[in-house]
Amino acid sequence: MPSDPAGEPGRTGLRERKKRRTRLALIDAALDLFLAKGYEATTIDEIVAAVDVSQRTFFRYFATKEDLVTGFLGEYDEVLKEALAARPAEERPFTALFESLRVVLRTIGADPRGSARFRRVRQVVEATPMLEAAQMARYSEVQHALAAEIARREGVDPEGDLRPEILVAFQMSVARIAFEDCARRDIWDPETVAGRVEDAIEVARATVRDWF
Repeated sequence: MPSDPAGEPGRTGLRERKKRRTRLALIDAALDLFLAKGYEATTIDEIVAAVDVSQRTFFRYFATKEDLVTGFLGEYDEVLKEALAARPAEERPFTALFESLRVVLRTIGADPRGSARFRRVRQVVEATPMLEAAQMARYSEVQHALAAEIARREGVDPEGDLRPEILVAFQMSVARIAFEDCARRDIWDPETVAGRVEDAIEVARATVRDWF
């Protein structure tokens, strides 16, 4: 009997939502265990038992425990890169980067538990040296990708022109300082965080102007 093409998009959407729910359930269970027992002391068996799925299901979504943490953050890296590529061509690079960051923050805010997950991921990463190292490697990879996109937008050679790399490194460093300040103050509302990042960027601009 032929399939019903009209019904296929709905079934595909349902499958994708179910996969996302399972993936987030694994992340939430793992974060609970990491915070209660420690990252290194937690086993994959314990994570899958908490969600009542098999190890095979876990490895369908994540290669390792580390991938569970960095993969969650990596999703938002992709949102950032896609948002930057979609910014208007005439927009200045620094503005394009900041507006792309706003897209990421809105995406986090659209998930009812998004901010809470970010808070818990940060707690786990700060308590686990190997995850902090993985986090820095992720930052470096994202920075290079964003710099390449800025170079493309501006029509410059990313191999010979350091400006895109410098601009992205500057913006990401300022944003990271603002994020860390928000975390210390237990501020997780995406709009408030965006405002704090914007304020930090203005402070950075004034500091560079006045101190150099």
